[in-house]
Amino acid sequence: MGNAGNEDPKRRRVIAPATAKQDLTGIGAVLGPTMLAALLSRIFNWLRSGVGPRLLAAVLLFSSAVTLTLTALQLYLDYNREVGLIETRLDEIGRSTTGSLGESLWNLDQNQLKLQLDGILRLPDIRAAEVREIANRPNPIRVEVGERSTRSAMIREFPLTTMVQGTSRAIGTLQVEATLTDVYQQLLNRALVILASQAAKTFLVSLFIIYMFHLLVTRHLVAIAEFVGKYSLGRPPPPLRLERRPPDDPDELDKVIDAFNAMCANLERAYRALREANGNLERDLKIRRRAEEDARASEQRFRDYAETASDWFWETGPDHVFTYISDRADAFGMDHRALIGRRRSDAAFDHDAEPQKWREHMTMLDRHEPFRKFEYRGRDAAGRVRHFSVNGQPVFGTDGRFMGYRGSATDLTEQHETEERLRQSQKMDAIGQLTGGVAHDFNNVLTVITGTIEIIQEGLADKPELAGIAHLIDNAAARGAEITSQLLTFARRQPLEPSEIDVNGLVVEAAKLLKPILGGNVEIVTRLADDAWPAMADPSQLSSAIVNLAVNARDAMPGGGTLTLETANREFDGADGAGDGDATRGAFVMVAVADTGHGIPADIRDRVFEPFFTTKGVGRGTGLGLSMVYGFAKQSGGTVAIESEEGRGTVIRLLLPRSAGEAPARTGPVQSPAAARGHETILVVEDDPLVQGYVIAQLGSLGYRTLAAGDGATALALVEQGAKFDLLFTDIIMPGGMNGQELAEAVRRLRPGMRVLYTSGYTDNALDHEGHLDPGVALLRKPYRKSDLSLRIREVLAGELPA
Repeated sequence: MGNAGNEDPKRRRVIAPATAKQDLTGIGAVLGPTMLAALLSRIFNWLRSGVGPRLLAAVLLFSSAVTLTLTALQLYLDYNREVGLIETRLDEIGRSTTGSLGESLWNLDQNQLKLQLDGILRLPDIRAAEVREIANRPNPIRVEVGERSTRSAMIREFPLTTMVQGTSRAIGTLQVEATLTDVYQQLLNRALVILASQAAKTFLVSLFIIYMFHLLVTRHLVAIAEFVGKYSLGRPPPPLRLERRPPDDPDELDKVIDAFNAMCANLERAYRALREANGNLERDLKIRRRAEEDARASEQRFRDYAETASDWFWETGPDHVFTYISDRADAFGMDHRALIGRRRSDAAFDHDAEPQKWREHMTMLDRHEPFRKFEYRGRDAAGRVRHFSVNGQPVFGTDGRFMGYRGSATDLTEQHETEERLRQSQKMDAIGQLTGGVAHDFNNVLTVITGTIEIIQEGLADKPELAGIAHLIDNAAARGAEITSQLLTFARRQPLEPSEIDVNGLVVEAAKLLKPILGGNVEIVTRLADDAWPAMADPSQLSSAIVNLAVNARDAMPGGGTLTLETANREFDGADGAGDGDATRGAFVMVAVADTGHGIPADIRDRVFEPFFTTKGVGRGTGLGLSMVYGFAKQSGGTVAIESEEGRGTVIRLLLPRSAGEAPARTGPVQSPAAARGHETILVVEDDPLVQGYVIAQLGSLGYRTLAAGDGATALALVEQGAKFDLLFTDIIMPGGMNGQELAEAVRRLRPGMRVLYTSGYTDNALDHEGHLDPGVALLRKPYRKSDLSLRIREVLAGELPA
């Protein structure tokens, strides 16, 4: 036995009915979540199917709520009654047994205590009983019978006393435990019986209500709905009758049916009247509909013509203000809505520039005369200048009153631009032909001057004053040769030596070269495309073109600014205008030079590529820089484009053909010995006597023997006569109907393997292919010096011909 002396001598506690809770949760565990969800979904869908199921659901829910409330109240009352009986029984145990138990405990009679406790245990609902002695000695008496429970129990403690010398003394406690399990089980059974009986009763009553509701109401509602769904005013059915036994007095359904049949009869009468009215109205509208269709067809025909025509149509009122402009005008950049309410003269760009033309036109309009092909300039919605041609016809009313004008307009902008590009191209070609011829003759003169000045300089080496004058003449001749080269580049008569160029690398090198040329107040910015293609062009000519463009840009920024060098890839399908307006097709590498200078005025923008045209002051330029760039780009197979706006700067774009990756291998020139002399015989064919005499003298001074001829026929006669020589040195452009290339071909047919060295101030496309020298051709460009002549002859005689 344990010590219980510290416990409260009188206490009561009830343990929660866990057993009953387990029984209830066991019912819910039978239905799984999936089955329960499916069942609820099926019930919910059925309840939404009609009035009857919803009424049944409402009755069931209400009945279930009432049943559950009453059942819970009944169970609560039964629970209180049963618990009260147990408490009364425990109180009775306390009154009837504590005296005898206290006496047995005082006498330390444990057997008697056990017998008495067994008697208590035999009472209903008593689960366990225990007597504990309160004594200050080891192992106090503790007698316990029955089995204790940890739940659903009611425990009561009673003090045990005895009289000692007339004084009541506490000697122990009696603890009695009563179980509530039977009470809970009885309540659960009773609840199940009540709920089952009430549910069955409610369900049966609800089914009866549903049946009666269907018999009296819902089936008739379905019949009404089917009648309404099939009802047709065109073929009305007989009046609606319900299949039921009529009541003694008309009820609500009878009143609904009577009202519905009356409404149907009214609708049928109204429908017949409406059908008659519609028949009359349809007959009246046929004529009007036919007239409207004819009017719409006529209007649509006019609109189709207006929108599909290459021109656009317009109308004006008697005050010559636009009242209509067809939508077709928008295809030419015009905003036809913005022109409504304006006069033609208000939208004209040349009204002030050509006042006489406009006065005559307005006078003709005031006379109400027709007109054709009146041309004027205007601006489109973007502000661009466009050329228009207008035809007009006066319109008069049936009373002869002037109503305005109707007419058409044609956009001639593209035609004007094409004609202007053609004129510009023809002008440039004519200038190119002229400059090429001048350069050819000038190069012959420069060849003699350049060569003879070298001889004079050698003879004046001991006379400094005269040697200085000779040096000035030599510099002037070199400057003349440079100008001639620029003229030939513009005229596209300068043979190029193209190769595959890394454009980005060349631009970077050019930028380094430009820094000291442009000065510190010009900032150089490079924008290079990472994926820039290689270009096929003459690298020296491209470098010169970039330098020329940069110098022009510097002159346009006297106060300093920014020079931007840019590269990019461009592809054209042939429909894009580029450069001077030529159609361009293919892949190109763009090199752009942009400045932030004062820009180029619009009235001279088309002339900037003409040779000797310059806006600089006297002595500040030759006017050949942009001409050289233009000729180089065109001869390289590309083009050049210019964009400029006054006060905003200028951008010039070079478009060079993309390299196909098959650039011919180029070898450097073979260095001749220090004394590039020889003993071979050279046939010199030159039509200019001065140049011929100069060449023969120079070759003689180098140790060569010479034969001379003034034209191709004379030279070919010498060959046919058996003249011996090792090299044919011939001019390309010669009189007599045979040029240098034709002479060389004729000589090689007679003497295969003959070495040929050509010379010319320009080739006139005799030796080059699209501006590029043909493979295996050796050319010495005029003017040339003695050292150039000696080196080139030794290269050709040694077999070091260009690939």
